[in-house]
Amino acid sequence: MFLLNDKPLSTDVAFTVNGIQYPANWLRLSSAAEKAAIGITEVADAVREDDRFYWNGEKNNPRPLETLKETFVAQVKDTANKLLASTDWMIIRKIERQVNVPTAIATYRAAVISSAETNETAINEADDVEALQQVVYSLTWPTLETEEE
Repeated sequence: MFLLNDKPLSTDVAFTVNGIQYPANWLRLSSAAEKAAIGITEVADAVREDDRFYWNGEKNNPRPLETLKETFVAQVKDTANKLLASTDWMIIRKIERQVNVPTAIATYRAAVISSAETNETAINEADDVEALQQVVYSLTWPTLETEEE
């Protein structure tokens, strides 16, 4: 971000300094020395926090913790259901026709259920929004690695 007299300058917008009008593309085309000569400085843009956890991306404005926990627990349940859905037919086949579920599938399904429980527990145990954010960023799920049986 470019600043002139501590005020931001918009890229691709014309501006005036000391009675001299600069064209809209001047900030893109000028060198750092040319910018500095008229008092323009460049500063890094502020880091915006994850809007899922903070209102307006502001660290000092967190969303309500309990509401966030409910949202992320619901997402964990949804993810687990979606991961299990592709093998649900094997469970139905086992119940209806007594056809065994392949070991790899049974192991995978158990791992998904275990991961869901672990993830939900971690979410519910978070003491504040920052801790919850770290939990959500570290959620993991098993993958199904099997040949067709």
